Amino acid sequence: MAKCFLVLEDGTIMEGTGFGSLENTSGEVVFSTGMTGYQEGLTDPSFRGQILTMSYPLIGNYGVNPKDMESERVQVRGFVVRDLCENPTDLYGGKTLDSFLIENGIPGIAGVDTRSLIIRIRNAGTMRGAIVYDGDPAGHLEEIRAMPYPSELGLVKDVSTPKVLHYPKSGAKKVAIFDCGVKRSMVDELRKRFEVYQLPYDTGIDFFRNTEIDGLFLSNGPGNPAHPTLKESVISTVRKLKDDYPIMGICMGNQLLCQVFNGSTYKMKFGHRGANQPVRYKDRVFITSQNHGFAVDPETLEGSGLEVDQVNVNDGSVEGMRHRELPIFSVQYHPEARPGPTDTGFLFDDYAKMLEARK
Repeated sequence: MAKCFLVLEDGTIMEGTGFGSLENTSGEVVFSTGMTGYQEGLTDPSFRGQILTMSYPLIGNYGVNPKDMESERVQVRGFVVRDLCENPTDLYGGKTLDSFLIENGIPGIAGVDTRSLIIRIRNAGTMRGAIVYDGDPAGHLEEIRAMPYPSELGLVKDVSTPKVLHYPKSGAKKVAIFDCGVKRSMVDELRKRFEVYQLPYDTGIDFFRNTEIDGLFLSNGPGNPAHPTLKESVISTVRKLKDDYPIMGICMGNQLLCQVFNGSTYKMKFGHRGANQPVRYKDRVFITSQNHGFAVDPETLEGSGLEVDQVNVNDGSVEGMRHRELPIFSVQYHPEARPGPTDTGFLFDDYAKMLEARK
């Protein structure tokens, strides 16, 4: 393996060995606390534009296989691990993580003290960084510090479906997904219960005038939920439709829904990424899977009709909202899991009951 370096915008330089595609890359360096699910993370559109670091030390030990893909390609800009397993179990009959990243043109770096790296990000906040292969890693600092954060870019257009996808289901209620980078497993959960239309994120009001729809679904996705490209498209459209349809939102969908009702979001210091985030809902605590760097500002919800009904046990951030009068709710976490616990999968059934009640 070739020697390479992880360089952070604060001047930190960590040496390691390259795997995957041996080329330079840059992005926002984030971390996930999940022990498993590296393939789902690599292919999750919400990680678009980011260099993903895994906190669990041994990665790649069960290889890569088609069933764990959350999109058609790897979405991260780079991958950071402590130890790379080069001889995974053949339980799933897949390929190695190294060969998977080579096929997708994505570089990785192994041998990094990921615990030290994550502590640095946790204390200082999310930083821009780069994986570089030349002998002058410090020479890339100026370039790193000048690069835009993914939150400044309109990334949703890169991961949304370019055309309407239709999944028929005889006799079922019809749900329209505003695809801001929806995970495959999220679509699968909806298809179990509904006839589904997967729409480009910027689908306008005319579609709903010409197509019979029973409910709206706001998906996960990358970048800043308050980016102008979203305010001018999905947020504006859903604001016009909110009184006419039951609505469910997940992850970025939670943040978009907040803005539909004129609330605001904020960028978190280092976000929630992993499969072990505790959420208090009613009289129970659920362990949830999450992947987000923005959150709803609860102080901006006054007078919106939305009320916070779920909070993060660790930091008190908003994890769920429900409208006081309309059939509308959203959560910040991923009830479909993949990876992670399926404790909150019942929320998809709650949404189905909400649609049935609107006969």
